[in-house]
Amino acid sequence: MSKSRYVYWWVDGIHTGLRSENSDGQCVQVIIGVRPDERKERVAIGDGYRESKASWQELLLDLKSRGLQGGPLLAVGDGAMGFWAALEEVFPATRGQRCWFHKMGTVLNALPKSQQGKAKADLQAIWMAATRADAYAAFDSFVTVYAAKYPKATETLKKDRESLLAYYDFPAEHWQHLRTTNAIESTFATVRHRTTRTRNCVSRPTFPGLAFKLIEEAEKTWRRVNGPEKIQLLLEGIAFRDGEPVQDNRPVQQKLAA
Repeated sequence: MSKSRYVYWWVDGIHTGLRSENSDGQCVQVIIGVRPDERKERVAIGDGYRESKASWQELLLDLKSRGLQGGPLLAVGDGAMGFWAALEEVFPATRGQRCWFHKMGTVLNALPKSQQGKAKADLQAIWMAATRADAYAAFDSFVTVYAAKYPKATETLKKDRESLLAYYDFPAEHWQHLRTTNAIESTFATVRHRTTRTRNCVSRPTFPGLAFKLIEEAEKTWRRVNGPEKIQLLLEGIAFRDGEPVQDNRPVQQKLAA
């Protein structure tokens, strides 16, 4: 790897469903990144254990040894991964954003089906809020409505409150990219389909190679992030609040007009 730099990462451990000896918990570790020129690219594909800090740490240290000078500004992933503990040790300056797709699934699974439709809309009111303050209000409302009868659902939401809302400190044009790990999920839909069709001739040792080839092909159709001009502001150290750039505690637009 050259001396690369990334603005964002999407991270996940993909379970293949392939059977082998001692395969419990094994997965393909995937990192997709956004470069300063706003292009997406595969950063790493590894074979490890989704919940294992050691597996993710090994992958991150390998990236570092091959020239990666620092982690991204923000990493997006599921909360149930050893990745976060490894990231804290290897690239502690990188912020974490929990995937809303995974979180909503976990919360809704803790509710009876009769409540899931309304709860889904109430969760969407949180992550679709225009400002962090509005998101906090919708968040608190959700907890108030569901906590008494369904404490498991609200506790799993509350424990990741801040990391679910980290995207408010980044450009609004990027929010739709940052709220979920869809960059990986959509790519691996193709991978899973291919492995289902070729299950009899794919094994644990050969799957990472197949995944690499399929992702390499999918990479040709990845679209760049929205608002590419905002990436340079991030790299210059400009802070964002509620999706808008700020300097000296004022929106950049107001500063220019002053």
